[in-house]
Amino acid sequence: MAEDTKKKKKKAEKESAEPEEEVLFTSLRAGSWDEFHGQESVKHSLMIVIEAAMKRNESLEHVLLYGPPGLGKTTLSHIIAKEMKKNIRVTSGPALERAGDIASILTNLENGDILFIDEIHRLNKVVEETLYPAMEDYCLDIVIGKGPSARTVRLDLPHFTIVGATTRVGLISGPLRDRFGVVHRLQFYEPNDLTVIIEKAAEKLKVSVDKESVKEIAVRARGTPRIALKLLKRVRDFAQVKGQGKLVRDITARALTLLEVDSVGLDTLDTRYLRAIIDKHSGGPVGIETIASTISEDIGTLEDMTEPYLMQIGFLKRTPRGRMVTKRAYLHLGLKIPSDDQQRFL
Repeated sequence: MAEDTKKKKKKAEKESAEPEEEVLFTSLRAGSWDEFHGQESVKHSLMIVIEAAMKRNESLEHVLLYGPPGLGKTTLSHIIAKEMKKNIRVTSGPALERAGDIASILTNLENGDILFIDEIHRLNKVVEETLYPAMEDYCLDIVIGKGPSARTVRLDLPHFTIVGATTRVGLISGPLRDRFGVVHRLQFYEPNDLTVIIEKAAEKLKVSVDKESVKEIAVRARGTPRIALKLLKRVRDFAQVKGQGKLVRDITARALTLLEVDSVGLDTLDTRYLRAIIDKHSGGPVGIETIASTISEDIGTLEDMTEPYLMQIGFLKRTPRGRMVTKRAYLHLGLKIPSDDQQRFL
């Protein structure tokens, strides 16, 4: 009887813990085309390519997805594998250091499998050259032995699909880029699309959120789903500690202020960047190296994370002479345009 009581108690504890565990471990990543919002042209193009490949009973052509981070490249690769009803293997460019690394992965793939390579622009040159015959002819050339007795053996591979993702497509060599039959650029999201994504994520997290809060988060998410979901989680934390657990506009605004994310999504790094150009260099033009030194930040961080959004919202211009802050940035920061710069903004 005592054992039965213990079992029932454990079962009750497990059932009571399941909701929290489910919330904790539930992925907010879209799992199907219906759940994936935004990027409509890319989505419809991929749907057609996938359907055509399945009707021909062929493997999908190699796919290259590029664009700023956080827009859904990894999510799309998993949806592609799911729609093709195939397995997916995930790796990244920096992880593939030697030709043997990619060879061991490719030889273990099955026909039609998807190999997702994140940050593919960072592939080692030797690994990249090993991929050329694998992508084109589905074979691997292995060198056996050394010196005069060395010989090349060609191994046949299953017809697989590489889905490559990169934030810097310009760093991918021409020969590798040309071997991708499907190439798409992911764009920043509109607030309306982000609103849907945030609402769906709130449902999965079992969080009560009003429409004003959803819109506020969407506007400040820099057009990026990953940032929108990150802000949603942090606002949820703030609401649980400082509020009643419900995301209402007042709580959301206070949380976002605490996170130092302003009304158009600028964070502290963005503000420091703009203020450095305005205060130290009279609004520009100024080179990126000088700006990076002024605010003690890495050039790559500024080029990849800060500048794309500032240019998208019209706060920054990149000219042959350097970076320049626009009139819109002055107005947003509440700064007066110097009299000698008035003519430049007319």
